[in-house]
Order: sequence, then C-alpha cells, then structure tokens
Amino acid sequence: MKAGDIFDARQDFPFRDVFDLNEAPWQWLPKIGRALAAFDFPVLANSEFPPGLEVRGQVFFGENVKLPAYGSISGPAYIGPDCDLRPGVFIRGNVITGHGCVLGNSCEFKNCLLLDGVQTPHFNYVGDSILGNHAHLGAGAILSNLRFDQDEISVKTPEGLVRTGLRKLGAILGDEAEVGCNVSLQPGTLLARRSVVFPGLAFGGLLREGMMAVGRQDFRVMERPHG
Repeated sequence: MKAGDIFDARQDFPFRDVFDLNEAPWQWLPKIGRALAAFDFPVLANSEFPPGLEVRGQVFFGENVKLPAYGSISGPAYIGPDCDLRPGVFIRGNVITGHGCVLGNSCEFKNCLLLDGVQTPHFNYVGDSILGNHAHLGAGAILSNLRFDQDEISVKTPEGLVRTGLRKLGAILGDEAEVGCNVSLQPGTLLARRSVVFPGLAFGGLLREGMMAVGRQDFRVMERPHG
C-alpha cells in the first residue's frame, strides 16, 4: 500500500518533498520530527499570544490562525494557515497541520500529521497518527497508539498484514474519512478514503474505501452512499 492510495497532497504544502506518496503511509510518522528539525522557525515573542496560552519551543503559525484564550503548545510544531485552535488545546510536539484544520477544545496532539481541512473539534486524542484531507473525528473519538503488550504494531492492508517496525502507531485516516462520536480506534487502524466508522465502536484493522463499519457488537461493513 502507498500513501498516494489514500491521500492527495497540495502543491503548496511546505513539506511535500518530505512525505513521499509512493511510500507506505506509516513510514511518514518518523519523518514528522525530521521535517520539523529542518524547518526555519521564526522567533516568536510571548506578547503575541493570549495570556492564558502557553507556547514553548519552536512553533510556526501560518496566516489567520485563530488562537484560543488558553491552552498549551510545545514545539516543534507547524500550524498551517487558517487553522482554528480552540480552548484547552494540548499540542505536545512533532505536530504538522495543513490548511484550515480545527484543533478543538480539550484535544491532545502528539507526533501527528493533519493534512488540509481536518476537523478534530471536541475531546479527541490524536497520537502517532496521520489524518487525510477533510478527515473528521466526532466528539470523544480516541486514536489509541500503543498495544497492551507494547509490542510492534502491524497494519492490515489490502495486500495483507504488514509489520511496521513501530512500537507506537495510532490510526491512519484517508481523505474524507469519518469517525463517529466516542469511537476508539485500535493501534494500527487504517481507514481508506471516504470510509466511515459509526459512533460508539471499538474498531481496529482495515476499512476499505467508501465502506462503513456499523453496529456495536459484531460490526458489519456496508458501502457508504455517495453525495
């Protein structure tokens, strides 16, 4: 599986040369920190921020970013233009967002890449994960990134089970994937383009393009309607 199977990339995305669409998408995770280490961060003054917002380390804010009255941001982090950061946001480093993302109230982000238009509005945990263009997390959706036994995480792909070499890997959401409220995605979950996980599920594995996981116990998969 290639990243280009589930993501598109804008020509003006500043890290486009780092994240190769011909690589497996989980291979992008270690590159987040490397990309930020090579980025030329501006020097920011604390006077630029609301008094209740703590900003530490190297952080870049694009044009028209909305900053919350309070929250905590630790670099390195790149926040793209027109993003909306809401009260209680907690950014823990190695975070890159594209254009027009929502990083919501009481949401936590760590070592993750959000492409354009991603919405994580309410009470989400996004760690060691990649969210494709216009992916959306419902309130309370959690992307678990560590197995109980802390062993290496494998990913189920259309070609079969693949070992990633990663001890921590949350979820990989393709473009326009939708995750319902109070969903728990297990480590290494892969949601292809336009796939949907209904609210309240504990879901893991692979959900193919345009399909929906439905039900609380024995979930069933059905095709997502167009439009």
